Amino acid sequence: MWRGFDAGNTGGTSRTRCDDSGGERLFLSRDTIRRGYGPSSSGFSRGAGNRDTTAPPSSVIALRSREVGSEISVEDPVRGIEANELRLTQGTFATRWIIGADGGTSRVRRWSGLEAVARRTQRSATRRHYRVRPWTEFTEVHWGPRTQTYVTPVSREEVCIVVMAEKAEDTEFARALGDLPELRERLAGAALSSRERGAVIGMCSLRRVSRGNVALVGDASGGVDAITGEGLRLSFDQAKALADAMQANDLGQYEDAHRRLARRPVWMGQVMLQFGKKVWLRDRAMRAMQARPEFFARMLAIHVGRAPPGHVIAAGARFSWRFLST
Repeated sequence: MWRGFDAGNTGGTSRTRCDDSGGERLFLSRDTIRRGYGPSSSGFSRGAGNRDTTAPPSSVIALRSREVGSEISVEDPVRGIEANELRLTQGTFATRWIIGADGGTSRVRRWSGLEAVARRTQRSATRRHYRVRPWTEFTEVHWGPRTQTYVTPVSREEVCIVVMAEKAEDTEFARALGDLPELRERLAGAALSSRERGAVIGMCSLRRVSRGNVALVGDASGGVDAITGEGLRLSFDQAKALADAMQANDLGQYEDAHRRLARRPVWMGQVMLQFGKKVWLRDRAMRAMQARPEFFARMLAIHVGRAPPGHVIAAGARFSWRFLST
């Protein structure tokens, strides 16, 4: 059966559908994607989830660096850090700031003694691209008994499929699609258009993200579960906050901003992970939002960061009451 939710001012219509196998899907409209997750996928050019091979990110960064007078060195890797300098393969380099933007396995984090973790959860994910014409303009999230599988149209003839689960063996495509017969049928006979790739995902909060003149940003500074779709946007927001703190010569300002920026996506990630673990909780939440579509609009506004703190509290209280009475 179809259960439709009007997302109102948050952009477009999102809806879920339960199939006979118990699998459940969440649809986000292209307007929702535009507002919350990046450009619209309509036209499938540079849309959300698009594999754009026209300009590698490294070349874009190099071009912008030259425009602002910065220099990028790729021939002399960093081997370690000291108080005000980098240890390179061929000597040292004096610097005022050291920024670790080197990913989830950050060496800068290790070198600076910032590896103490306040909270960590880990899951597994596997990704494939299929050469098949997209059947919808929406991003779909399929809820299986042990997995969440999301589908993103990336071109007129290709879709990206990502399977996420608590256990690595549950992210095997044959097993995951076995619980999602409708999706399995849509992909039947479709050729793979990329190499299958796997990764460890999860949420990680560090006790500190700066020390002295060293600061961490992006996945190096912790992260949120991939199901939130918040990774890149959170990194960009952190980078802006870090630039402000550097200009003010106060990395304590960045510490405060980093915690504030992570609060909402971490909370939403925890909620969505609970939906994945507890079918009864997900079903009741869906029924509550079906009965009062404005709750869905408010929750979506919270998720994309477009709701002020007062609205977040009010929406949580109202949704809790509707949830208990459904």
